[in-house]
Amino acid sequence: MPGHYHAVVWIDQAHARIVHFSLDEADRKTVRPDHSVRDVSHGEKRTGHRVPMDREFLEKVAEAIADAGAILIVGPAQEKDELAKFLAEKHPAIRARVEAVEAADHPTDGELLDHARRFAEAADRMRPQG
Repeated sequence: MPGHYHAVVWIDQAHARIVHFSLDEADRKTVRPDHSVRDVSHGEKRTGHRVPMDREFLEKVAEAIADAGAILIVGPAQEKDELAKFLAEKHPAIRARVEAVEAADHPTDGELLDHARRFAEAADRMRPQG
């Protein structure tokens, strides 16, 4: 989203909530995989093996955050780490702008934005001023 330096991504297998934000504005977007989560998880329970995330879904998320200057990735399980790994492998320039990968259960949009703004404020203090 043009005009917003910061972005936060909350991700699980069902969807990714992406918020590009500044101090007083925010643009929200939701990205979903092309398949049902039930389709992916159905066989997982019988085998005991974790089904990897859909790489096309991860690519859509990468496209949605490609223009952000500073990115925070959060989520409840391994999906946040899978996104970070995918970015490192396929989009190292985007991965270089990821400032942190953190655990977060299921925050509301307001809670997610509040947390991201606090994180960004602290991170901005550490950047060279110029």
